[in-house]
Amino acid sequence: MPPDAEAIAEQVFTALADPTRRAILATLAAHGPATATDLADRLPITRQAIAKHLVLLADAGLVTSELGERRRVRYRLHSAPVQVAQQYLAALAHDWDNRLEALRDHLDRSAPVLSPKNRTP
Repeated sequence: MPPDAEAIAEQVFTALADPTRRAILATLAAHGPATATDLADRLPITRQAIAKHLVLLADAGLVTSELGERRRVRYRLHSAPVQVAQQYLAALAHDWDNRLEALRDHLDRSAPVLSPKNRTP
């Protein structure tokens, strides 16, 4: 993966590591765009704390902000960084699968073949 994709994946993983940020994302997914005040009304956390978490989520690209009516900032989900993180995990899993397959092939070639008569129950 390109280095910038790895950096994006790292930001996503860092953002998703916190349960409050996951709750914010889940709330946005369930209810659509919302202000920090809307989110504070739905979650057991202050508006100020929500605002701090939204900054980190925005830095990771997981939410975007838009100026709404009465100059209220609304946040909405942005899935592109999650897709980059998924690709990173898929590449990592593929690399592990290749290594495990090579290990299995090596063990299959080097293990003595036992006939059914020589096997112990």
